[in-house]
Amino acid sequence: MNHDRFKKMQTKKIIDRFKLNNKVAIITGGTRGIGLAIAHALGEAGARLIVSSRTDKYRGFESLQKAGYEVSYFSADLTIKEKPQELIDFAIKEKGSVDILVNNAGVAQHGHIEKFTDEMLDKIMNINVDAVFRMCRSAIEPMKKQREGVILNIGSISGLVSNIPQRQVAYNASKAAVHMMTKSLASDFADQNIRVNAIAPGYIRTEMTQGGIDDKEMFPVWRNMTPMGRVGEPEEIASAALFLCTPASSYVSGEVLVVDGAYLTR
Repeated sequence: MNHDRFKKMQTKKIIDRFKLNNKVAIITGGTRGIGLAIAHALGEAGARLIVSSRTDKYRGFESLQKAGYEVSYFSADLTIKEKPQELIDFAIKEKGSVDILVNNAGVAQHGHIEKFTDEMLDKIMNINVDAVFRMCRSAIEPMKKQREGVILNIGSISGLVSNIPQRQVAYNASKAAVHMMTKSLASDFADQNIRVNAIAPGYIRTEMTQGGIDDKEMFPVWRNMTPMGRVGEPEEIASAALFLCTPASSYVSGEVLVVDGAYLTR
């Protein structure tokens, strides 16, 4: 961002810097859980939305429509190499630009490394790392032409610590890769006014974590190691995402923002 642009922003009220009027935002995995909560947050701020998922369109898509947001849906298995580019092309054709990309789609799978098959490893890496890389690669070009853009990757505290009691070396490694990808892209494209950040959620109540929350052996460990004594809600991640996707965070790039109820303090 040049100095003149910043001076223009200084004339706005702080609350106005949390607005996204007419900005085009893509949210992968945007029909449930954290992705759906982020879509609602960005839509409420005025963004025009494109949400993608492999399945379950109507579980969350209808709630976005009922909220009155301008929203389109793109069905995509992002592990198919061509799909990330197709999603970006769809956004440009449908909305005219790509201003914000939220890479939220991901999977988690526990397992001892001795019993973790190549197929299990490929699934995690294909979705959590390869698809994120390809989405970023496809979004960078139109953002460079616009001379601005925002990319937000959803990482995890599991990319920062080896959390217990579950064994999940592959998942942890995939999220650590997302964090480093975020920092590298932020450095590479800062001079193009493209900001790249990540959020590292702690334990958040979603379908993905519900099995652990219901586990009588696992959940007490999660709760006891979280100083706030509870799991987070998707909306608490969405609030952080809104900050990182709006001009409110105009001087923030390369950051991995931890939202974990103080888990990492112990």
